[in-house]
Amino acid sequence: MRRELGRHIKEYKQRNKSLQCNKVFSVTNSEGFIPSTEYFSKEVFSKDLSAYKVVKKGMIAFNPSRINVGSVANLEVEDEVVISPLYTVFQTDETLNAKFLTYFLKSNLGNQQIRSLTSGSVRDTLKYSALEKILIPSISVQEQNNLVKQLDLLTKLIELREEELEQLDNLIKSRFVEMFGDPLKNNKGFVTKEGKSLFKISNGKAVPDKKRFDTGIPAYGGNGISWYTDEVLFESDTVVIGRVGFQSGNVHLVKGPLWITDNAMYISDLYGDDLNLVFLSVMMEQIDFTRYQDAGDLKKVTQKPFIEMSYIVPPIPLQNEYTSFINQVDKLKFEIQKSLDETQELFDSLMQEYFE
Repeated sequence: MRRELGRHIKEYKQRNKSLQCNKVFSVTNSEGFIPSTEYFSKEVFSKDLSAYKVVKKGMIAFNPSRINVGSVANLEVEDEVVISPLYTVFQTDETLNAKFLTYFLKSNLGNQQIRSLTSGSVRDTLKYSALEKILIPSISVQEQNNLVKQLDLLTKLIELREEELEQLDNLIKSRFVEMFGDPLKNNKGFVTKEGKSLFKISNGKAVPDKKRFDTGIPAYGGNGISWYTDEVLFESDTVVIGRVGFQSGNVHLVKGPLWITDNAMYISDLYGDDLNLVFLSVMMEQIDFTRYQDAGDLKKVTQKPFIEMSYIVPPIPLQNEYTSFINQVDKLKFEIQKSLDETQELFDSLMQEYFE
């Protein structure tokens, strides 16, 4: 049984005319309400905040042009903030838990309704009048509160697992610096060699549409697996490098057999025994080849900076010691990722149970 949302919400249009609030926030699809300067890493908002909309704790705000990708949240972190005039702000009545509604609007069913109600010739926009037409589950406040508690707990567990994985990635990087120093400055005085004498880089190849599948041999682009295919371009483990787009210059150590798309390139040969592939991958991450992206609208990186770079070449036993350390960390990451996947699956099943 469902009920029309418009019966339980009211638009809130108060402006910051008296400049009583200077806490400028944005609403994101991943982090909800977040300070604007923290999200953009700089001040992008107007100096004059008088036209900005006021949001009080418990209210909901959304970006009319981005709610279809999850830019909607209820304010929990502050008593009062201001947001861009472009946002829509509203409050719920006593029969509707604001957090429950936020979860619903981010669910598959909620998003389907949002997409069906958006309008616009250039960019789809959800007007407040259209929001009111959305049909929401008709369950008691107690049931809403109980579901929110469960989903909040699972969300915190997911965030904790993701933070643990990030900390382990940082541990790998800090261990590299401890053992090998800065690979660009070579402050530990290792032997150095140009990339062209250490390895060969080859460009990937496009996969025809008819060869793109949901399962099979992974086809890697610059940001991980793009799709799957039934042919193998390279049999062994390798380092895949983003070649085109905003991911150009990013590197990923991946397992073979695999295919590499034309949006990426890869290490197709290691010359001699100077470098361990795992060590090379982390060293390339430390160097950060995204700095060599072309400045044009279409970001891209060529093979040139990779093969002309001077790389440190520590003794192989030292590289192998570092690789052993990574292997131990990867075992921990595997268990944490498994727990993360299970928690996410439980979260998704609860969302489906109540919102499908």
